[in-house]
Amino acid sequence: MEELTVGVLRSWARTALVELGRARTEIDDLNVYPVPDGDTGTNLYLTWEAACDALPEGELTFAEAVQAFGRGALLGARGNSGVITSQLVRACGLRLAENLPVRQDSEGRLADPRMSEPVAFADALVFAADAAYGAVAQPVEGTMLTVARAAADAALAAAGEGKNLAEVCLVSVAAARVALTKTTEQLDVLRRAGVVDAGGAGLVVILGAMEQVLSGRTSGGDWSVPARLPVPAPSPAGSGEAGAASPVGGEAGAASLVGGEAGAGSPAGVELLPDGPAYEVMYLLDAADEHVGGFRRELTGLGDSVVVVGGDGLWNVHVHTDDVGAAIELGIGVGRPHRIRVTHFADLQPHQPVPGRAVIAVAAGDGLAGLFGEAGAIVVRGGPGRRCSTGELLRAIEQSKAPEIVLLPNDNDSIAVAEAAATAARQDGVRVAVIPTRAQVQGLAAIAVYDPGRSFDDDVVHLSAAAGQTRHGAVTIAVKDAWTMAGTCRIGDALGVVDGDFTLITDDLTTAATGVVDRLLGGGGELMTVVSGRDADPALVEAVVRHVRRHRKDVDVMVYDGGQERYPLLIGVE
Repeated sequence: MEELTVGVLRSWARTALVELGRARTEIDDLNVYPVPDGDTGTNLYLTWEAACDALPEGELTFAEAVQAFGRGALLGARGNSGVITSQLVRACGLRLAENLPVRQDSEGRLADPRMSEPVAFADALVFAADAAYGAVAQPVEGTMLTVARAAADAALAAAGEGKNLAEVCLVSVAAARVALTKTTEQLDVLRRAGVVDAGGAGLVVILGAMEQVLSGRTSGGDWSVPARLPVPAPSPAGSGEAGAASPVGGEAGAASLVGGEAGAGSPAGVELLPDGPAYEVMYLLDAADEHVGGFRRELTGLGDSVVVVGGDGLWNVHVHTDDVGAAIELGIGVGRPHRIRVTHFADLQPHQPVPGRAVIAVAAGDGLAGLFGEAGAIVVRGGPGRRCSTGELLRAIEQSKAPEIVLLPNDNDSIAVAEAAATAARQDGVRVAVIPTRAQVQGLAAIAVYDPGRSFDDDVVHLSAAAGQTRHGAVTIAVKDAWTMAGTCRIGDALGVVDGDFTLITDDLTTAATGVVDRLLGGGGELMTVVSGRDADPALVEAVVRHVRRHRKDVDVMVYDGGQERYPLLIGVE
């Protein structure tokens, strides 16, 4: 991949969102600076999701695409790390658009009147790092700023050596990872906890996603955050040198491992600093650009972690302070603050909720929505081609007004979305559990055993067990030629899915459906649930029911009209 196009931007955005979702919990566990509130991974995910949601479909010029994506990140930025990330993204995109004006063609390719694409990419990273440093009132090394600078400098050097675009990106990510390992030695709080900087880890994931797209690596490659994040072993006091541990993702040295057991100095044992500011204040600010420099300096006098990003009259403001009113009044003095969000750090500590519980389920069709609703769940629409957003789940949580929430994502890609929503809701004092339902039929099995009369923990155990004991399958029609685990399929082929993998390629849906049924029942089962899709042929459903009754008389069959798109049948076996 040697061109930066709108298509590349879209692929990068999607890939980074998936990788941030996978790494979210690990990054949250790293979060000990500037406030150990365990939300950096979640804030980065929410920020990136807002940017992705702001990127419209249809034909766009590169300049239009990066402007929309950057504005989405700015408006949706959450937390200190999210605000800085929004500045990095916005500045990088705008600089690229300046360096490489768009050709007016249907593919949205970029012209190259001033510099090669590798040089333009490296220059944009340098510009973004400069902008991020400029947005922070008191930049601190050993943070994501350090990682951004290292990535940019390495990219510029590689581009100067004549490397191609993918190679420049590869060098940049490698430098970012090395810089990340060194953050442990640059900040005492990271050294004491035995971790790398959480924001820097998130930036490595985002840059790694771009490298995946440009190089053609598969998702979850060398640059993703692994399940356990090694950090350098602390060097002897006063040595100033990092330990011998390899970069993140390599072999662990004699250091703490995120995801392992927490030692005395691990993030799990870190408490909010008693002498730090009590509140996080964030808001959007409509203000003239020339007033922002003075505003940022005055805001620094009210607290720390001051970050003001944006431009062209719209700014995102972040500060940790003890004087919420003064922080907002400063904004009023130069413009119009809005979408004000105040978090009291003390409220992030564990709490005991009052009685009351709600189940929120993602439904892929009208019929499924009715089934979940009748069982007592609050329904959020989702499904193939329409992934629900974290914001939609958070709105459902807020509107429920329940202190205890059970989330049923009912789709593999929505689990990370649900986890992010759960983490955000917990910051507001809500107790939330995500049941990792990977299919609609697993959600139906879970909601069937829901009992608000049980304790929250017992209910979560029962729902999780019911979902986990349900194997799931489906049938669909191929809409393009593609390679699957069952081989190569052609447009119009009938495909059978078992537990999320394509296992059958046949000429007709009936053969695919009965094949899926046989595979699901091969592991045993007493109850089969069949959910018909919006355009499902009734004869297909009847054929499946006849097949089960003929070959497995011991299995009960329940049939529902789900109304889902793309999948004529969803099948579950308990």
